[in-house]
Amino acid sequence: MAKYRHNLPQLSDDLFLTDGGIETTLIFHEGLDLPHFAAFDLFRYSEGQKALEKYFRTYAALATDYQVGLVLESATWRANSDWATKLGSSKEDLARVYHQSIQLLQTIRNEYETEQSPMVISGCIGPRGDGYNPDNFMTADEAASYHQEQIAAFRDADADLVTAITMTYTEEALGITHAAQTVDMPIVISFTVETNGHLPTGQSLKDAIAQVDTTTHNGPAYYMINCAHPTHFANILATDEPWLERIRGLRANASTKSHAELDEAEELDDGKPEELGNQYLELKHKLQNLNILGGCCGTDHRHIAAICQACIPMWWSHLSSSVLLRSR
Repeated sequence: MAKYRHNLPQLSDDLFLTDGGIETTLIFHEGLDLPHFAAFDLFRYSEGQKALEKYFRTYAALATDYQVGLVLESATWRANSDWATKLGSSKEDLARVYHQSIQLLQTIRNEYETEQSPMVISGCIGPRGDGYNPDNFMTADEAASYHQEQIAAFRDADADLVTAITMTYTEEALGITHAAQTVDMPIVISFTVETNGHLPTGQSLKDAIAQVDTTTHNGPAYYMINCAHPTHFANILATDEPWLERIRGLRANASTKSHAELDEAEELDDGKPEELGNQYLELKHKLQNLNILGGCCGTDHRHIAAICQACIPMWWSHLSSSVLLRSR
């Protein structure tokens, strides 16, 4: 039975972490082969499953050490039928992966969760096509039909919610939201942006969020930004407009490079963890509801620890002030 599906604890003011860049960590730090950047392929063999377990334990331990929450995101960003076909995986293989991926996170939660560190399990959905450069656009109805089975599988596996990561255009985000609403699953939409702060299609993030919210009656529980460096989008957040209140999560890249440059890179650019932590702190001052902090390409546990070290003192100070005010 899903533990938090009807009462997501990250909708509070408490701080939650996510993991970092799972694919870049497993490839560049663990030396694993991930064809087509597909971490779910590791479920095929026992050593791969052990690598995934080790990876998620690192972040669960980090969350308990810092006494903050954690959103555990399944290793299924590439686990849809198009990418599975490229990997030679069958429909039955995918069904098994959906179950295994959530079961793994349940095992981690059972071992590490504490009252101070609630751990929410999310079924991760990636784009049907390329996460940097969309080249096969679907209508919202087509996207709903395409992603429906995966979302239903996460529901049946007792995930708490589903999160669509690295959304590059609005219609796919719309379709995923509709599909999640159909099966009564909480849904989070995470858009990616280019160096100018706009989606790869050229649409502004503000307009993308407004389009999804208007069409789905505020369907997503909240929004996130991922797979972009803070310097790529900080400028578009320099307002006090209401749409910014819909953004609760951030999973930034370690590198300041563009998507095109990262595509061509042969070596990992892991940036500067301490600098990234300070940039997250600055973004918190711009995003009133930001409380879910993690990483994307090039980041690992060092970056998430640096984010904690930069941001947690502010959270404790804020919470202490809130308690003091309530006591008066």
